[in-house]
Amino acid sequence: MMTVDTTPGNSASAGAGDAAGDTDEDLALRRQAPAEESSRASRHWWDRNADEYQDEHGAFLGDDRFTWCPEGLDEADAQLLGPTAELAGREVLEIGAGAAQCSRWLRAQGARPVALDISHRQLQHSRRIDLSRGDVPIALVQADAAVLPFADGSFDLACSAYGAVPFSADTAALMREVHRVLRPGRRWVFSVTHPIRWAFPDEPGVEGLTASASYFDRTPYVEQDEQGRASYVEHHRTLGDRVRELVAAGFTLLDLVEPEWPAELQQEWGGWSPLRGRHLPGTAIFVSERSS
Repeated sequence: MMTVDTTPGNSASAGAGDAAGDTDEDLALRRQAPAEESSRASRHWWDRNADEYQDEHGAFLGDDRFTWCPEGLDEADAQLLGPTAELAGREVLEIGAGAAQCSRWLRAQGARPVALDISHRQLQHSRRIDLSRGDVPIALVQADAAVLPFADGSFDLACSAYGAVPFSADTAALMREVHRVLRPGRRWVFSVTHPIRWAFPDEPGVEGLTASASYFDRTPYVEQDEQGRASYVEHHRTLGDRVRELVAAGFTLLDLVEPEWPAELQQEWGGWSPLRGRHLPGTAIFVSERSS
């Protein structure tokens, strides 16, 4: 599930407020947001906005396409999880799966995916797609990615396309959980908004090319209601933070992919645009392997 920004006028972060549907009354600011508040906000926000998100982005995402980012890098071409021919029979956990488009592609390659998301409504869209196609529904689990309800060593691969990681207050714990449920020597690959984007206004035009905030400010981006209750939370980590979290959890970083904007792609996705894509990286994809 790609959860990149489409909130008009957001100037606080590069990845905040993905789908349209936020209430105009919510106040956007930077403040601390602990794990429980972040998790609750994400669950409610995605349940509330899942329908509009799928309506707006469903055509780009497809029903069974595994794309890592708004730049349109597909797993079929990149093979970041390993050779496509070797996916058959692999047990794969998709984290922050949304409507499980990536899992559906994995299943078509012969893999055995499980799609996990914090939002019940997003998972309902996965079931809707499968039923409309006459397919056996993808295995679905509703849970917080930082507390995975699986036994140790349950999966051969774990992946996430803009899902869960940016919304977790404790991504170090999330990395440890993914390490726990993976088998030794197996890959964990995830994409997030490129951290450098947090220094720039999230606008597709020229105003999005001038840094206006500190890249090193890790204060979460929060949208909250009149009572001060968070309705949306997104957390920033630097590139170094992400690498250190992976290493501390027991992973080896194999690659850091920064997809370039394709010359033929003219579609905008919130702050992602051909103009910004020619100047700034929009996505960072971390390819790692469980060390032991």
